[in-house]
Amino acid sequence: MPSSSPASPLTDRKTVFLLATFCCLLWGSSYPAIKGGYALLGIMPTDIPAKLVFAGWRFALAGVVLLAWAALSGKRVGGWSGRQMGQFALLGLTQTTLQYVFFYIGLAYTTGVKSSIMNATGTFFSVLLAHFLYRNDRLSYGKALGCAIGFVGVMVVNLGSGLGGLLALDFTLLGEGFVVIAAAVLAAASIYGKRVSQGIDPIVMTAWQLAIGGAALLAAGYALGGALRTLTVASTALLAYMVLLSSLAISIWSLLLKHNRVSLVTAFNFMVPVFGALLSAAFLDESILEWRNAVALGLVCLGIWLVTREPQAGAGGGKP
Repeated sequence: MPSSSPASPLTDRKTVFLLATFCCLLWGSSYPAIKGGYALLGIMPTDIPAKLVFAGWRFALAGVVLLAWAALSGKRVGGWSGRQMGQFALLGLTQTTLQYVFFYIGLAYTTGVKSSIMNATGTFFSVLLAHFLYRNDRLSYGKALGCAIGFVGVMVVNLGSGLGGLLALDFTLLGEGFVVIAAAVLAAASIYGKRVSQGIDPIVMTAWQLAIGGAALLAAGYALGGALRTLTVASTALLAYMVLLSSLAISIWSLLLKHNRVSLVTAFNFMVPVFGALLSAAFLDESILEWRNAVALGLVCLGIWLVTREPQAGAGGGKP
C-alpha cells in the first residue's frame, strides 16, 4: 500500500495552540487599538463614514502588504479565473466589509472589555455551522457543554448593575448587538474561506479578500463624506500597527483553518475576550474587576478547555 502523505506541521496540537493563541492576542489588542484610534483621529461615535474610512485603510493596506510579500516569496498572486476572483470578492465583502461595518459601529457604543467578551459568540456560530457542514466535525457532548458554558458567560457580562440589574440586560442593538452580528458574519465567512483555501494559497486568498473588502469600505466611507482629518505621528503609527495586526493574524488563522478542523481552531476565539479585556483595562482604563466581567471570563476560559480538550480525529478539515 502507498504510504500516507506526511502530516503538516500546522496540524500539531502544540503548534496550533501557540499560533492560535498568538492570533487571539493580536485580535485582542485590536479592541483598545480601535477605540484609541477613534480618540486620536477625533472620530465621534455617530461618525459612521469616518469609521468606515478608518477600517478601509486598515484592511486595504493590509491586503497590499500581503500581496507584495506573497509576490516576493514567489507565490502566484494574479492570473485568476473569473470564478476565483468572484470567490475572493465574496469573501472580502463578507469577512472584511460586512463584518467590520457591524464591528466598528458596535465597538463605538460599548466598552472594549464588554465587546471582547461579546465577540466570543463567534465560536458558538462556527462550531454549530461546522456540525452541519463537515462529517468529521460533529457537535459532541463536550463541545456542546463548552459552548453552553461560554454562552452563559456572555450573558453574565450583559447583566445590569445592582440587585435590580440582575433581572435586566444591559444590552443595545447598536452596541452589543452589532458586535454579535459581526461575530456571526465572521463565523459564516470563515467556513466559506476554508473551502476556498483548499485550492488556493491561504496567504494569497487572505491578501485579496482584505484588499477587496478594504477597498469597499473606503468607497462606502468616502461616498458618505467620511475622512481622517487629524492624522498625526501617533495615529499613523497606530494605523500601521493595525495593518500589521490584520495581515499577520488573518493569514496565520487561514493557514490553521486549511489544515485543521474548523471547531478545533475557532474554539480558540474564546481567548480573544481574555486578551481583549486585559488589554482594554490596561490601555483604556476600563474595569475588569466587576463581578460580571470576572465571572464571564472564567466561564469563557472553561468553555475553551471543554471544546478543545477532545483529541483531534481525522486529518485536515474534512469535506462538506
